[in-house]
Amino acid sequence: MKKVVLGLSGGVDSAVSARLLREQGYEVYGLYMDVGLGGAAEAQRVADAINVPLYIAHQEETFEREVRSYFQHEYESARTPNPCVVCNRKVKFVSLCQYADEIGAQYIATGHYARIGHDTQDRALLMRARSPKDQSYMLANLPRSVLERCVFPLGEAADKAEVRELARKSQIPVAEKKDSMDVCFIQDGDYSAWLESRGAALPEGNFVDETGRVLGRHKGLHHYTVGQRKGLGIASTGRLFVHELRQDTNEVVLSLSDVFREKITVSGLNLCAPEYAESGSFDCQARVRYSKHSDPATVRLLGNGQAEVTFVQPVRAPAAGQFAVFYDGEIVIGGGFIDG
Repeated sequence: MKKVVLGLSGGVDSAVSARLLREQGYEVYGLYMDVGLGGAAEAQRVADAINVPLYIAHQEETFEREVRSYFQHEYESARTPNPCVVCNRKVKFVSLCQYADEIGAQYIATGHYARIGHDTQDRALLMRARSPKDQSYMLANLPRSVLERCVFPLGEAADKAEVRELARKSQIPVAEKKDSMDVCFIQDGDYSAWLESRGAALPEGNFVDETGRVLGRHKGLHHYTVGQRKGLGIASTGRLFVHELRQDTNEVVLSLSDVFREKITVSGLNLCAPEYAESGSFDCQARVRYSKHSDPATVRLLGNGQAEVTFVQPVRAPAAGQFAVFYDGEIVIGGGFIDG
């Protein structure tokens, strides 16, 4: 029987994934990644209910170094972080692979809504899920060596309602548990308070217009992102947008016009399907944030893990620090962190 290590969070998606994996003939072993958020007992309760052995991997120090510190540093650098993308690459899937190696399991699995396909040479391809809840964006920083081991049981599910119904039929105790919507380690969603509690260097400064004229005072760069227009607290005859965050002068630049970009550069480029880039460039549909649709673009490799992305039509407010993901239809080609 094929062995698989399943990331068990204590939520409905991973619990239903265990059932589906069993139906597909896998011997399922659970892993809960303990990063100090107090969810181990709930994960154990779910594991007991679905009769899956659970291993708890203590990753508090790794999570602090790779995710929490990164999150703080990005805000201190006037960038908008994407902690889930980083965690998947540097913590979660590393833990899954390590434990799988320890117990001799070839496969790893999670409750993400995504799919794994294969090309004509049997190489693994990360693909969009069938569901509108598609989470392939969050997995686009994984290398092919990891994707080759991945199984995503929920990739064919029509929607979350179908998954909850499967949980009810299986009498899984978390069938009605609410989805987690915020950054997991900031459960109240107050990023500013969390950053301030860690002593982040985020002082107040000036709002300025594009000519440098002072318009007022801002509360700290971490309160703002490019394209933002609400919560500025500045009186104006027209609607103001955040045009730029200047770390060197601690200024928030405001503009009467919205922010659109025809070109961006990305770094930390990861190619899930490197064959697309063999010629040095490729056409794709690019997605500049998790909540945004994809836009037609051409990606040109610059070397050293960097690339230039040129859009057919300018895109609104791509934020430095966010992850841009490149698609060919349902196939994820890869992605990189937006520099500007």
